[in-house]
Amino acid sequence: MTWHAVSWIAGTILALAWLSRIVDAAIGMPKVPNIAKPQWDLRPAEEVRVSVIVPARNEAVDIEDCLTSLLKLDYENYEIIAVDDRSTDRTGEIMDGIASSPGAHRDLRVIHVSELPPRWLGKAHAMWAAGQQATGEWLLFTDADVTFRPDSLRRVMSYAEAERVDHVVLFPHIVMKRPDERMMVAFFQTLFVFGHRPWKTADPKAPDHMGVGAFNLIRRSAYDAVGTYERLRLEVLDDMKLGKVTKNAGFRQRNVFGDDLIALRWAKGAFGMVDNLTKNFFAVLSFQWWRVLASCFGFAFLNLLPFLGVWFSHAWERLPYALALLSIFGIYVGMSRRSPIPPYYILLHPISTALFLYILVRSMAVTLWQDGVVWRGTRYPLDELRKGMV
Repeated sequence: MTWHAVSWIAGTILALAWLSRIVDAAIGMPKVPNIAKPQWDLRPAEEVRVSVIVPARNEAVDIEDCLTSLLKLDYENYEIIAVDDRSTDRTGEIMDGIASSPGAHRDLRVIHVSELPPRWLGKAHAMWAAGQQATGEWLLFTDADVTFRPDSLRRVMSYAEAERVDHVVLFPHIVMKRPDERMMVAFFQTLFVFGHRPWKTADPKAPDHMGVGAFNLIRRSAYDAVGTYERLRLEVLDDMKLGKVTKNAGFRQRNVFGDDLIALRWAKGAFGMVDNLTKNFFAVLSFQWWRVLASCFGFAFLNLLPFLGVWFSHAWERLPYALALLSIFGIYVGMSRRSPIPPYYILLHPISTALFLYILVRSMAVTLWQDGVVWRGTRYPLDELRKGMV
């Protein structure tokens, strides 16, 4: 087989892969509602009780803003359970101070975890412990670096009531202060559209599922039915796996956009994201080295070859690579309508791809070197993590 034939075959595969995804996204993404729109400025007919669960370990920088924003929610029937998970900074002290302040919500409680039981990840245990004490018919699991707009919970509960669902994921607004942050967020959004298809989670026949640590709202009966967080006690990717077990159990799942209803800054700079994600991606690939190598090849093929093919191919051989690039650009254009990332950030796509490949390899190398995952100062052995995967 000649080089020209190989080039045509590779380009055609890329063009078909990216064109099919942009068409699928163009049809499917409008089906994902935006509950920040005026039509969702509603109040549920019955404001059933919601337990908002906030686990935190060494989150002194963000926890006050998070809890303060939660105290201002305009939903009437809710409680906040903040969990200080063995913090060595002022996190627990700040929680207690807010809970005892005159303006605190009457149902803000603080749990202090001083010791982690065997065969538990800290965050999973913190959320399980809070769930054991929760009194709500719904549980909202969120992160300590998330801030909430006052109408956020009311809008989501109005949507959940109207759609009669069991699990709702609200996508957060990502605060980005630097160009390299926008570059990496743009790449992960492209990856998200290509691989997860959020519009398909509502389809009970599709395997697509979703979970987001910033906002996982689940009906208590569904949470209990899937085994609570005890089932996910050793899951590094607890948020996505909660979505997976909920969808697989036949419960109704939905994703919604919300503009700035909730917001967080994911990381400081591109290499801040590298550090944050090092613990995750070997777990995403089931802690198997061959999957990492295969994924590196696949991601390089999909994300770098369109740029290289347009540059190095000859004459009409450039056509399928150009179609692939146009499709990627179409995803960037679509994303720019929902986030403040201009479409021209596609020019940095090869750089963000290279950083992502570095994250994959680094995640594997660090985890194997440590024979486990070190997360917030606690080491979790690799053999236990493998056995505990859902």
